[in-house]
Amino acid sequence: MKRRIGIILLCMILLFTMLPTTAVADIGPKPSVEIQFTGVEEGVTYYATLLSYHKSTGRASAWDGNPLDSKEGDPIWKAFVDYKDSDGYYFLQEYWDCTGKDQFRWGYYPPTPFKVLCYFPETDTYAVSEIYERYAFDTYYKVDLSEVSVLKAKKNYDYTWETISLVARIVITILLEMGLAMMFGYRHKKQLRFLAAVNIVTQILLNILLNVLNFRIGHWAFVFYYVLLELLVILMESILYVLVLPKMSLSITKDRIEAVETGKKVSVPKTIQKRYTVIYAVVANVASFAIGLLVARLVPGIF
Repeated sequence: MKRRIGIILLCMILLFTMLPTTAVADIGPKPSVEIQFTGVEEGVTYYATLLSYHKSTGRASAWDGNPLDSKEGDPIWKAFVDYKDSDGYYFLQEYWDCTGKDQFRWGYYPPTPFKVLCYFPETDTYAVSEIYERYAFDTYYKVDLSEVSVLKAKKNYDYTWETISLVARIVITILLEMGLAMMFGYRHKKQLRFLAAVNIVTQILLNILLNVLNFRIGHWAFVFYYVLLELLVILMESILYVLVLPKMSLSITKDRIEAVETGKKVSVPKTIQKRYTVIYAVVANVASFAIGLLVARLVPGIF
């Protein structure tokens, strides 16, 4: 068992070292802005981006004029760089080819406030929107391109996709923690059902609270409470596991019951030890954190 725990911890350390240190994530929601376009004529080629009030956000930043960082060979990049916004908003060198797709998603630290800017290379023209902000953790806007003088965006929140994302996050977390539970020796159906129930409750509460906090207070508050809520989840689960799992293991372990009844002195099985249960709770949550870092980058549309 010690060897198994060591392998788990080693894997988590490797996951952390493989991923950028700027990424902070869990198997939980990640902020994003998704823009959907309507009124586009068939066959029209166009690209789109979000202009930012700030010069940088996350890994994205405005070009500082350094020739070594120039992408002059990319005509679309150059067209966006050459655009001069009337309000001084910046192009952060991120853009999407929306031809035929009519949408794009900025899923890693999107700017706020922002403007939507479209570029049409066939006519060498631009279309820019008014100033908008993220109104929720996952922000959706619909933009009509039939009138390109000043683009108008309307909120277009996708409740169906948010529900799917929530379910996906819960399922992945449960599968991960059930696998770890079996490695720790919790293999009985009663134990697994209890662990699954606890994770369903904590994950639903975590995701709802994170979305509400971000919606009400903003991104920086979200970052602070994100860490705090994760610690509270570990504490809650540890208390519940300590109160229930050892007793459950005791009732399941027949030889232990017989030993207690006969008064024999035997070593207490690890699954009955409270400190062992706490170790499982911590390892399981840290593992979900580490795996979340990887999954969030591989499947940003869900996380």
